[in-house]
Amino acid sequence: MTKGWTKSDWRAKPRIQMPDYPDAAALGAVEAQLAKYPPLVFAGEARKLKKQLAQAAEGKAFLLQGGDCAESFAEFSADNIRDTFRVMLQMAVVLTYGAKVPVIKVGRMAGQFAKPRSAPTEVINGLELPSYKGDIINGFDPTPEARIPDPNRMLQAYTQAAASLNLLRAFSTGGFADIHRVHSWTLGFAEHDKAERYRELSNRISDALDFMTAAGVNSDTAHTLTSVDFYTSHEALLLEYEEALCRIDSISGQPVAGSGHMLWIGDRTRQPDGAHVEFCRGVLNPIGLKCGPTTTAEDLKVLMAKLNPANEPGRLTLIARFGAGKVGEHLPRLIRTVQEEGANVLWSCDPMHGNTIKAQSGYKTRPFDSVLREVREFFAIHKAEGTVPGGVHFEMTGKDVTECTGGLRAVTDEDLSSRYHTACDPRLNASQSLELAFLVAEELSALRSEGQRLAL
Repeated sequence: MTKGWTKSDWRAKPRIQMPDYPDAAALGAVEAQLAKYPPLVFAGEARKLKKQLAQAAEGKAFLLQGGDCAESFAEFSADNIRDTFRVMLQMAVVLTYGAKVPVIKVGRMAGQFAKPRSAPTEVINGLELPSYKGDIINGFDPTPEARIPDPNRMLQAYTQAAASLNLLRAFSTGGFADIHRVHSWTLGFAEHDKAERYRELSNRISDALDFMTAAGVNSDTAHTLTSVDFYTSHEALLLEYEEALCRIDSISGQPVAGSGHMLWIGDRTRQPDGAHVEFCRGVLNPIGLKCGPTTTAEDLKVLMAKLNPANEPGRLTLIARFGAGKVGEHLPRLIRTVQEEGANVLWSCDPMHGNTIKAQSGYKTRPFDSVLREVREFFAIHKAEGTVPGGVHFEMTGKDVTECTGGLRAVTDEDLSSRYHTACDPRLNASQSLELAFLVAEELSALRSEGQRLAL
């Protein structure tokens, strides 16, 4: 991507949110071991995803990116992977029908092990400890020993990511993703006594599938009805891990991040002269950039030039995360900055990170109504600016957790303690995720209808 760039150049740049390992020899041994391992993903897959993201930037596809806040070693299981994948498929079917374009499915999976934190320490039961930064770095248990950064955790993260990818690839092509099977699960959701508004859309999808079957287009005759492309993504936070898995693409000769198909840079680590931007600018993978309220026009100009110097379509996704009620203050100025620069970007909405609050019960949560409001504001502003709202980015799980309040099943503050399983941030549960997909589908359908009206 960039002449003269090497995968270790980030080491000469200012670094934040990364651990200081106490045992340099142990760290070096782990990095050397990882460097011998096969990459988890391949350059051809990353290039294919980049082409699809370029289509989404033009409104010819739509990005659905979702999954865990931080993947856990303790909760790793085939069932958890299956359940999250299933909900992603359900969301994608609903969004495909609403947008009438292909939906690009990208999981926060098989690599989302590290998390930036707002403070270097936290107080638990009166004891001040180093903050938990994700299982790839240190342990969740509230003890001084568990919180010491351990480089061997990178090896466990790699093994878990490889196993996750193996299962995801099997699910994607082995019949589990059959569109008729996926929609049958969604029909069950639409039978909820409060889901009347979604039942009509669900029935229309059923009618479309019945028509296709009658016309001879079914799972036996069309491979695309039984398999899907599914990509993985994570925040590129732990750069020792990223560097060790970076490889040279044998076809193009370019460096590729072998840890995941898509990497993103967080709102806390997007310093234009920082280590994270330095690493990500050199790999050929599509890159996401979180844009929060403190993102200035000047910073965005510099970051776009560094991360996508060739202005390549599909290379850069700007993930807006402002908080409900604040989108109108920040998104228009960033859209205009992009337009002034003539930059090719895909706009995606992260309605999770700007809407975290502390409930009266003491738990961190995200009100479903706030998540929904930010999504609606995102679509409304793009409509007003005449630009393309190209994707959504959620923290969600296929498990029946109680971490975000609201939704059809009306999770309350009092319910949070019953199934609050996240190690870091609150996630949408399966029902809330699917409900949000129906609501986004309504926005996409309205946008499409407006586009058709203007074309007449």
